[in-house]
Amino acid sequence: MEAAVHPFRKAVEADDHDAVHALLAEDVVFTSPVAFAPYAGRELTAAILRAVSRVFTDFRYVKEMSSPDGRDHALVFKARVGDREIQGCDFLHTDDRGLIDDFTVMVRPLSAATALAEAMGDRFDQIRREAGLE
Repeated sequence: MEAAVHPFRKAVEADDHDAVHALLAEDVVFTSPVAFAPYAGRELTAAILRAVSRVFTDFRYVKEMSSPDGRDHALVFKARVGDREIQGCDFLHTDDRGLIDDFTVMVRPLSAATALAEAMGDRFDQIRREAGLE
């Protein structure tokens, strides 16, 4: 039996940033693998995800797991950041409306996480502008 694919995964794989945005709750909390404090809000999270899609190459989900109640999901991915291979997991929690209200990303190895932090840091002014924070 084939498992259902989460709508977020479908949107990411289709490079459909509008659909990704629509799946985020207004009060979503995004926890980055490379920043200490989480980021709050739909606009900032959507801008971060757009920027990540520009940093990653050869991005692909390789595994998806969901809790029995369908509210928690783990989407395992592989990609490249520059010349580094990166593995990671998107942990999603959905609210009563099915919108993502908690989004945590973890990545490995450290060398790839460092490359990701550098690449995202170079884009953070643009991310803030896209989110309407400047």
